Amino acid sequence: MKTPELSIILPAYNEAKNIPLIAGKIADAMQGLAYEVIVVDDDSPDGTSAVTRQLAFERPEVRCIRRIGRRGLSGACIEGMMASQAPVVAVMDADMQHDETRLPVMLEQIRNGADLVIGSRYVDGGNATSGFQKKTRAKGSELATALANRITGDFTSDPMSGFFMMKRDLADTAAASISRDGFKILFDIVSRFGRNLKIVEVPFQFRERMEGESKLGFLVTVQFLGLLFSRYTGGFLPVKFLLYGLVGFSGLFVHMATLFAFTDLLGVDFAISQFVATFAAMTSNFVFNNEVTYRHRRLTGLRFVTGLATFYVVCGIGALANVSIAVQLFEWDWSAGLAGFAGALMSAVFNYAVTKLVTWRDT
Repeated sequence: MKTPELSIILPAYNEAKNIPLIAGKIADAMQGLAYEVIVVDDDSPDGTSAVTRQLAFERPEVRCIRRIGRRGLSGACIEGMMASQAPVVAVMDADMQHDETRLPVMLEQIRNGADLVIGSRYVDGGNATSGFQKKTRAKGSELATALANRITGDFTSDPMSGFFMMKRDLADTAAASISRDGFKILFDIVSRFGRNLKIVEVPFQFRERMEGESKLGFLVTVQFLGLLFSRYTGGFLPVKFLLYGLVGFSGLFVHMATLFAFTDLLGVDFAISQFVATFAAMTSNFVFNNEVTYRHRRLTGLRFVTGLATFYVVCGIGALANVSIAVQLFEWDWSAGLAGFAGALMSAVFNYAVTKLVTWRDT
């Protein structure tokens, strides 16, 4: 094999049927060019990593990174880029919705001086709707693009594209600062570095998925909204903290619903009802944070039980700190509302920081 000029990163989860197909299509498109394909598999239960490794015996340009205990498209893209040896890296989906025949065209733009080349569905010759099997998803994609464009401005017509190519030095710079959560890494890159980059767009036809199921769903949408709001604040508020706060807000409704059910419907003493409601809210917050905020390191089995126990302890300490600070501020002639808000905010920051280190052990 020649030293690759281009590394093509394929983040994958449950794409065992698609990997041999997309690898063959890429080979046909890249004839005469030195390249490698890096499949970054998030420990797929369908055996994606095993299929990729077997394929590598036939196609030595293909290799696999299997991630254990880590999930998320952005994080997978970053790890694939950092494992690359090529001076140019590209990211595309493994489900064949992106047009691999555009790769040589994009590479030529990099050779001509572009820092970032984006496969766009919204320039002349592109198509944004043919790959969506439901109109609602197509409309949702258009709305997400419109929201993202409020931040990225005129840098690109398609900041939500998952098909792009960049110089290696840009990948190294971006890897140190962009969010590893969510699934729209290009939006994060353009919103942070767009004004300093030469960006070129290449049209492509968005195609229907051949095998498997789409990863786009409610949780991915929530994560994107968190990233969007984080970028609106200039990155001051981390995505995880925003998601953690959103989950905490939902816990308020769980608390009040439980309290009402026990006091008004079941006639249970208020103190007991408040106690039960508090634990119900903490339990729901733990479950939702485990599924949304920390989905990439979701706790299961015995670790779920021990994680819930540590979450109870940390939130209990946070509640005591909340009350102590609020009372102290109130005694210093702060208004009841402002003192209560300050205590709640301190408790939220404390709970987020400690559970991140103890319960989910963020690394």
